[in-house]
Amino acid sequence: MPVFRRRKGNLPRLVPELDDATLGQVRRRLETSWSRGSLDTSVIALVARAIEDAGQDWDRKAHRLEVLAGAAGRAVPDMWRRNSPNDQGAVLLHAWSDLLQAQRGAEVDLAATRDACHLAADLLPADPIPWTLALATLRLERRPHREMSAVWREIKARDLWNREAHLQALAYLSPDECGSTALMLDLLDGIRSVMPPDAPTAGLEIITLVRNYHRAFGADGRAGIGAGEHWRRPDIARALDQAVQDWLRPGFLTHATAVADLNVLAYALVKAARADEALEVLRATNGVATPWPWNTEGDPLERFSHWYGRVGSA
Repeated sequence: MPVFRRRKGNLPRLVPELDDATLGQVRRRLETSWSRGSLDTSVIALVARAIEDAGQDWDRKAHRLEVLAGAAGRAVPDMWRRNSPNDQGAVLLHAWSDLLQAQRGAEVDLAATRDACHLAADLLPADPIPWTLALATLRLERRPHREMSAVWREIKARDLWNREAHLQALAYLSPDECGSTALMLDLLDGIRSVMPPDAPTAGLEIITLVRNYHRAFGADGRAGIGAGEHWRRPDIARALDQAVQDWLRPGFLTHATAVADLNVLAYALVKAARADEALEVLRATNGVATPWPWNTEGDPLERFSHWYGRVGSA
């Protein structure tokens, strides 16, 4: 067995691109140029190519847009859209940047953002991402269910198993936002009954289990015995069993954010006191950590590293 702690490439690390090496190169170039004050059209060309090269892999395209919007600040989206107002990638990056700004509490005209989403949808009708971003703006504004349902139909007509869209819908329907536990579980049950097991949405059930755990017991499981019983429920144990069985098979999960799903599964297994399986899942991440759900208990890299370190000593 490799000793992971001695291999620099597998040291625990937080990188927003996950295991997308091309995206990581563009992100670093963008951030370096930004810090040196040397932003120019060549950097925008790299960003444009990374988005375009995702093609119709909508999960990867959404992942790249989200990471690049987070790294670009406002200058790059503004400059690119101003210079290329009918470039679909430019319009989408600008809209995603608006969304991130609004999520951070900045004042953003979300109606104008939705207009940009509609323009992006017209520019590439097959793409579900403009509708997914429109759904995200409806979430932020707590818009009525009928508006959400109309956008949801547009997404499903284009991409049945769009991960980002399903995450947005589940959050909207949660008791924390515009719905209830029953509505959220109804959507999840409907997905689970017909979803291919290796779809980009494969992680939705485990993500929902972790969110429900936090909602019921708090991040540190202060309810003690009750928290332990949560993970021993037969339906939850079966979901974890199935994920461990499937997801660790070579080549089973191929979507762009598979490493994020593996992080959530590892966390759930830790909470379920299934340490040996958690370490197997952590090994599959190759040391790539995600902020959530580890950040619910402190520094995410420290918590991830605490468990990942056991891989190197095994």
